[in-house]
Amino acid sequence: MALLLGVARVFFAICFLFVSLDGAHNANTFNVRNYGAVADGRTDNRKAFLKAWNDACNQKGNSRVYIPKGVYMLGTVEFSGPCKGPVTFLMTGDLRAPTGPSLSTDQWIAFRYVNKLIVKGGGTLDGQGASAWPFNECDKNTNCKSLPISMRFDFVTNSRIKYIRSINSKNGHFTFFACKNVNVSRIELSAPADSPNTDGIKIGSSTDIRISSSRISTGDDCIAILSGSTNIDISYVYCGPGHGISVGSLGKFQGEDNVKGLVVRQCTFNGTDNGVRIKTWESPWKSTASNFIFEDILMDKVRNPIIVDQTYCPHPPCNQQTASHVQIEDVTYRNIWGTSSSQIAVSMQCSKNVPCKNIVMKDVKLGNLRGEGPLKSWCSNVYGRVYGRQNPPPCF
Repeated sequence: MALLLGVARVFFAICFLFVSLDGAHNANTFNVRNYGAVADGRTDNRKAFLKAWNDACNQKGNSRVYIPKGVYMLGTVEFSGPCKGPVTFLMTGDLRAPTGPSLSTDQWIAFRYVNKLIVKGGGTLDGQGASAWPFNECDKNTNCKSLPISMRFDFVTNSRIKYIRSINSKNGHFTFFACKNVNVSRIELSAPADSPNTDGIKIGSSTDIRISSSRISTGDDCIAILSGSTNIDISYVYCGPGHGISVGSLGKFQGEDNVKGLVVRQCTFNGTDNGVRIKTWESPWKSTASNFIFEDILMDKVRNPIIVDQTYCPHPPCNQQTASHVQIEDVTYRNIWGTSSSQIAVSMQCSKNVPCKNIVMKDVKLGNLRGEGPLKSWCSNVYGRVYGRQNPPPCF
């Protein structure tokens, strides 16, 4: 994995040079500097960026919005379609968010209703999160206002996001909602381990999303798969620090759609709170989470390598009135190895109303980082099968 990430950084550098030359000389390139953008890190360039986007979006055939090298301050902006042809957002320069919490909006940069979008270029999104994190009160106030997500994709289809960095997001880094057929590769997302709610990637109500060859180090979930997501493939992702890769939380709201079809493979978790996690609320709202495969995964000093939590309550009390009604089924854990930093390396606390079923574990080999006796599994309301070598010993 370390070699892979090193190769990825080399590709970043090569891409930097290539896209700069390619973007600067194409006849259908719309350079934001030609629209008045100033790379001084202080001037709000949203008007120039929007004008460049609108011209590119209305251009027939392939077009590019080109951001040359430099630091551009950019206020809240929404790039909307549909467009007349494919658009590339060629970001060789760095974009800097305004300081402060920006509580009047839930996003910094958004792409909406765009088909065949490419976002690339090797540039960096700087969310300036340190100026906003002290205003995050969501652990104390359930009616809190959310801080803005760095880059949001809504109703985006047949698209690619690659060779982009995001640092210090005020809230999450990337969010995908109602998207279809999107490839995300060779990105780097980072925020301090103690930064609040800085999820790397959130995916909701989307299908055919692929995330690969990326590094995510943040203060919340590296990747969160939310309700309505189907056919999600995650591979060669390095996660840490962070809260792992999570399905959920699910079941908090009435009418949530099912989550079906997730593969997490060839990933590394280093020093994370969790490894692979499924979390649901104790509520009467019904849905299913099914057809998941977690395989070929390295856990390095992970506190909860494998965890299913159907009593999820991040900020007690949660006024639980019933057991969870989210059915978890057809989940396979295969070839998972490494070290656990806690005694309980496998925890599956499933619902007494709808027990987990058809859970398969094959060759799960975890060691005790602290050497304080054998590791343990802790299960309730789980039905399934176990194959191959198992440490800790299985509990169902």
